[in-house]
Amino acid sequence: MTPFRTATDVAARIRRGELSARELTEELFARIDASPVNAVIATCRDAALEAAAEADRAVARGDGVGPLHGVPMTVKDAFAVRGLPTTWGEPAFADCVADEDAAVVARLRAAGAVIVGKSNVHHLLADFGRTENPLHGRTLNPRDHTRTPGGSSGGAAAALADGLTYLEYGSDLAGSIRIPAAHCGVHGLKPTPGTVPLRGFQPPGPPATLAREFPSAAGPLARSAADLRLALRVTGGPLRPARHSRLADFRVGVVLDDPACPVTGEVGEALSDAVDALARAGVRVREGWPPDVDPAAQAEAFGFQVELFFAGQEGREPAGTAEQERRRAASAAAWGRYLTGVDVFLCPTVFTTALPHDSRDRYDDQVFWIAQASLPGLPALSAPLGGTRPAGLQVVGPAHEDDTAITFAELAEDVIGGFVPPGAGSGRVLDR
Repeated sequence: MTPFRTATDVAARIRRGELSARELTEELFARIDASPVNAVIATCRDAALEAAAEADRAVARGDGVGPLHGVPMTVKDAFAVRGLPTTWGEPAFADCVADEDAAVVARLRAAGAVIVGKSNVHHLLADFGRTENPLHGRTLNPRDHTRTPGGSSGGAAAALADGLTYLEYGSDLAGSIRIPAAHCGVHGLKPTPGTVPLRGFQPPGPPATLAREFPSAAGPLARSAADLRLALRVTGGPLRPARHSRLADFRVGVVLDDPACPVTGEVGEALSDAVDALARAGVRVREGWPPDVDPAAQAEAFGFQVELFFAGQEGREPAGTAEQERRRAASAAAWGRYLTGVDVFLCPTVFTTALPHDSRDRYDDQVFWIAQASLPGLPALSAPLGGTRPAGLQVVGPAHEDDTAITFAELAEDVIGGFVPPGAGSGRVLDR
């Protein structure tokens, strides 16, 4: 069995009786035990092995099964998983065992997924560029152990890249899905905010009622765009159909660099090659920012939205909130107009490849490109561009049209590449 199959493929093979869910889960635990990257920090072995065995028995009986039937997977530590601690990387929470699943986890189980454990996070989810905490330590990038996997869902992205799970679920406030996905060379989706319920996504304590959920969103990480769609349907419900089913029918806006946040030569070359390949495949490319969008101003305004999010949790309201809300609404309107004549917008996920663990060089700049989709509340995914240190191509879709962005990324995989296991060189490598 290969640890790098997609979840969609694994689910189909389990349903056909070609793969054993229990054997797959046993193999996964062996890989987790042997991995040096410290991506998976808690497991529920007995429960997972029994669930996997029951999945095999259900197939043998000919029972109806769900779309993720028997697929072993992990979720970000910030989500409550029945029987496992919810720590957020904080030592004071080490013994806070959840007695019920978060909504995301419950929906994944209902679809047949086998939850095997939880992935590492940055301490209290408070960093987008690295994943380390005083309870579980530092997570390494599977492609280069001297570099960060990003944060705060770094454990999720690293687990996928290292073959320790077949699907993951994370969260994204300031790039915490997309930045790790780009740095580890996997797919990661921040859905339209509100698509996926956040119940059970909180530190231990009484059930939280968030004063303000925007711009935070829960979303999947995977080794293929098709897996993102499958996971989003399971956790968020039916999706609005994609605008097109052929790559050449897509109208695509593109900005690959900006003076306010210049990309490195390595990232710029990878992105330029990808867009050139898409143009050769018939994609209609329109260069330049949308009218009425100032990217530097958007990044600054998004910083205020993040501040406002945390202020809401503390029951306070920063000065200038009304004006900043007006700026957010104006941004959403500008992007809405633009995305009537353009189907998706392409830009870097982050200006650089994965940074060394302790580097602070241009550290805060990592959020600049993330902010362009986050401020107006648009769905955005990071698609991998192969290589030893992969770059991420950010695909931004219209609000509430998440499958348009996913479908474009899925169709583009054969043109621009896709997930490549560590050490496998460049190009698209998916053992199906």
